[in-house]
Amino acid sequence: MDLGLKGKVAVVSAASEGLGKASALALAEEGADLVICSRRKKEIADAADEIRSKTKARIETVVADVANPDDIKNLVGEAKKRFGTVHVLVNNAGGPPTGSIQDMPDAEWEKGFNLTMMSMVRMTREVLPMMVQQKWGRIITITSFVAKQPLNELLLSVSLRPGIHGLTKILSNQYARYNVTVNTVCPGNILTKRQEELNRGRAVQKNMTLEEYLADAAKQIPAERIGRPD
Repeated sequence: MDLGLKGKVAVVSAASEGLGKASALALAEEGADLVICSRRKKEIADAADEIRSKTKARIETVVADVANPDDIKNLVGEAKKRFGTVHVLVNNAGGPPTGSIQDMPDAEWEKGFNLTMMSMVRMTREVLPMMVQQKWGRIITITSFVAKQPLNELLLSVSLRPGIHGLTKILSNQYARYNVTVNTVCPGNILTKRQEELNRGRAVQKNMTLEEYLADAAKQIPAERIGRPD
């Protein structure tokens, strides 16, 4: 199936591993040009080399922290300078800090808000004018199933991600007339590096090995396996 992405320009954030990297690879396989970012220079360069070797895609890498407004402006600016525009935006970021309402100070809440909510707001705000002008755009934000099915230990994530869903719905209503779609993807239990860290902690609490915990968790999933980023 031709998804109509050949020659389109896609920006994917936090793309050095996990769901961001898998998204970037999938877009490259469809013929899109990529601008990908991570906070770590070597890791994002390695990811780009791997994707190039598999797809021959044109890829620009940028070192950026999506919790930093200036880094976001620079990221989108580099995409425009290199390829002229942006057609596809994949909003992706690492998960916010974990903890309870009693032990997380305001600074942790503000950090989580900037990383999870404001990264999506700022990235979207930067690309929308180009998408409106060209009358074509696709904005996808990767959130989590906890937006609909809360987990007690992920207090910040559970508090913030429903707001992204609400904003996504409003933007989809407002920008559909310009042929710009806005959607969220809510992954379940996908074995990314962050999930491995969380599951390792859960395994310790249950006095289980990580392998035992994952096997037990897989039984709760209809497909009877943990998801993979790809």
